[in-house]
Amino acid sequence: LLLLLLLLLLLLLLLLSLLLLLLLLLLLLLLYYRIIIIIIAVKYFKLLKRNYKHPMFMDSVQFSVDGTKVLVPAQNEIQLFGAQIQSLRGHSELVNTAYFSSNGKMIVSCSNDQTIRLWDANSGKEIKKFEGHAGHVTSARLSLDGKMVVSISKDCTIRLWDVKSGEEIKRFSHLEWISDVQFSPNGQYIVSCPFHETIDLWDVRFGTKISELCRHRRPVNRAQYSPDGKCIVTCSADYIIRIWDIASQTEIKQFQGHSDNINDVKFFPDGQTMVSCSDDRTIRLWNVKFGTEIQTLRGYPSKVIGVDVSPDGNTIVSCTDRKIIQFWGLF
Repeated sequence: LLLLLLLLLLLLLLLLSLLLLLLLLLLLLLLYYRIIIIIIAVKYFKLLKRNYKHPMFMDSVQFSVDGTKVLVPAQNEIQLFGAQIQSLRGHSELVNTAYFSSNGKMIVSCSNDQTIRLWDANSGKEIKKFEGHAGHVTSARLSLDGKMVVSISKDCTIRLWDVKSGEEIKRFSHLEWISDVQFSPNGQYIVSCPFHETIDLWDVRFGTKISELCRHRRPVNRAQYSPDGKCIVTCSADYIIRIWDIASQTEIKQFQGHSDNINDVKFFPDGQTMVSCSDDRTIRLWNVKFGTEIQTLRGYPSKVIGVDVSPDGNTIVSCTDRKIIQFWGLF
């Protein structure tokens, strides 16, 4: 009887061991396929040969809606790089930013000449000029529906303009000048970056500030809404990228890796990946969900000032303070 009990005990231990082994194998398989899925989902980029040495300083780049052209503000003009190089002339002083409308039919630009101008993207002709700022206009954007323009200036104001009439319709005052501004995807809100450690959210309809988000330790350089409009990403001179949840008005993720001032950050069209550029001479790609760095693009001889992603997410364009435009494509 004792022998029988020992045999049963050994059999039970053997069965438990097999069960644990099966569970371990299952765990390893799940981990293996999870890693495979993550690796497949990640996009890796390499430097392409399509690089331009530009004759003038530029601090931003943007792909056209169809991905066939790149928009570059350069000195007192705007240039479109594609099959041919097209120049848009009208500003009398340095052009600070130039951006396409959401449908790609218009371009909005702003300048140290204190004006904002609207251009036909196909013909390159000036459509409208907005005047009223009392200082250099440092950035201007079109709303998603193309009915409004928002602009910021060293006169410490944010102004809203009606595209059809060309008239100023609202004004928001700051105590200091602002480094960036952007409409939310639904056009109801504006995010702005005063030249300090905070970002401000404004209600377009009522012209009031609804929130002030503060966690950065140095001035914020850029702010961008996520494609779904639920989050905002910011980059700063404190070397950190932060993602903010708009509903709760709290920081939900933080990305560290750059070793110097971060000049620009953009979401990929799917909202799952971000790309950033820095004075540390690198471009970095980040996984939004896991909060991890995916890839570092090196080889720059100077600071990387601006970056953008093509609409299909397969190409990255960047510009440096040494007047070089570089393209990166998928492996």
